[in-house]
Amino acid sequence: MSIDPAVYARLREIADQLPQVPGISKIEIANGEIVMMMSPVRRHELAVLRIARQLNAQLPVTHPGFVAHAGADLEDAGLGRLRCPDLMVFAESALEGEAPALLPHEVLLVVEIVSKSNPENDYEDKVRDYAAMGIPLYLLVDPRKGTGIVHDLPGYSARTPFTFGDTVTVGPWTIDTTTLRTYA
Repeated sequence: MSIDPAVYARLREIADQLPQVPGISKIEIANGEIVMMMSPVRRHELAVLRIARQLNAQLPVTHPGFVAHAGADLEDAGLGRLRCPDLMVFAESALEGEAPALLPHEVLLVVEIVSKSNPENDYEDKVRDYAAMGIPLYLLVDPRKGTGIVHDLPGYSARTPFTFGDTVTVGPWTIDTTTLRTYA
C-alpha cells in the first residue's frame, strides 16, 4: 500500500511544480502516480457547500474551534498519499501551520462527493486510503444515484448506507440530505 519514501518525495516535488491548467482543480498522489482531478460540476460544489453549512452550524457545540472546510490537502507521506478531499472537519488552528497539507491525525471527518467520471476512486481507493490513514469518519455522497455511505469505526468496518432525503448520523453530527441534489 505504501511506496518508497524517495519515490513519494519526488512525486510530491513534481506535483508542487505543475502549472495551473484550466479544468484541472486538484492534484493528488496515489498508488505511485500523480493524478490530475477535473474541476467539479456545479451540483458537486452545491453538495459540498450544503454539507459544510450543516456541519459548521453544529461544530461550535460538538467541537469548538473546529471547521468544516473545503480546499485543504491531506497528506500521509508514510503511505505515499496526497489527497484533496472535497470537505474535511479539523481544528481551524491547523490552517495557521506552515505545512503544505493537513496530517491525518488532525482530521475528524472527510467528505467526498462522487464524481461522474471516476466513481471507483471514491468507492474503492479513497475508502482504503482514508481507513489506512486512520481518519475516523468518511462520508461518501453519490449524486449520480442519490445515495451515500457513512464509513465508521476502525478500518470502516461499519458502513451505513443512506438515500437522499434521509437524516444521516455521522459521528456526533446529523446531515439532512433533503438539501442534496442528484446530477440528473
